[in-house]
Amino acid sequence: MPPIAVIDFETTGLSPAAGHRATEIAIVLLEGSRVVGRFQSLMNAGRRIAPFIEEYTGITNEMVQAAPPAADVMTEAARFVQGAPLVAHNASFDQQFWQSELRRVSGRKRPDPVWTSPPSFACTMLLSRRLYPQAGSYRLGALASFHALPDAGRAHRALADAEVAASLLCRIRGDLQERYQVDEAPHDLLVQLQRCQRRSMPKAIAAYFEGLRDHA
Repeated sequence: MPPIAVIDFETTGLSPAAGHRATEIAIVLLEGSRVVGRFQSLMNAGRRIAPFIEEYTGITNEMVQAAPPAADVMTEAARFVQGAPLVAHNASFDQQFWQSELRRVSGRKRPDPVWTSPPSFACTMLLSRRLYPQAGSYRLGALASFHALPDAGRAHRALADAEVAASLLCRIRGDLQERYQVDEAPHDLLVQLQRCQRRSMPKAIAAYFEGLRDHA
């Protein structure tokens, strides 16, 4: 199975459209259930961090002022991922910052497909909603407790959250394989399943693998 990149951002706010910027990124690279690489860096995007976000994340203005420029960090992050499929918890949040920060880089340099082609993110939160209706809460920390996942450090720091999301992804893929008796749970299947209703999952899984057989 090809590598999958699980990413997490810490930011100055909720939306690039409102002028918010990334302050930290982390990426955990998985081959199957094995971690084969990690990337983490603070980044200086030239934005002040509000006091309540400093308290929430532990990332201070002094820390980002001493960090590398955001463009340099995102260039390294894109090279690290090398076009691998992307996964995040509450992926709509991370996806918008991934695309926004890379668009800023591609505007300064020769465009690269990794920067200009919007990736399909798999979302461990949406998948958890479909697989674990009994969980109650779908926050990353709550799901980590629900599944007794290993502690990875302080929550709301990018690498710790990416590590937990990677563990959650492995649990999701394993549960899909066991429940539906399939040999694998590839990224494009995950993207399909997060868009369907819970009751439609068996039919969607059967159709996906039938399509693979038809094109074999």
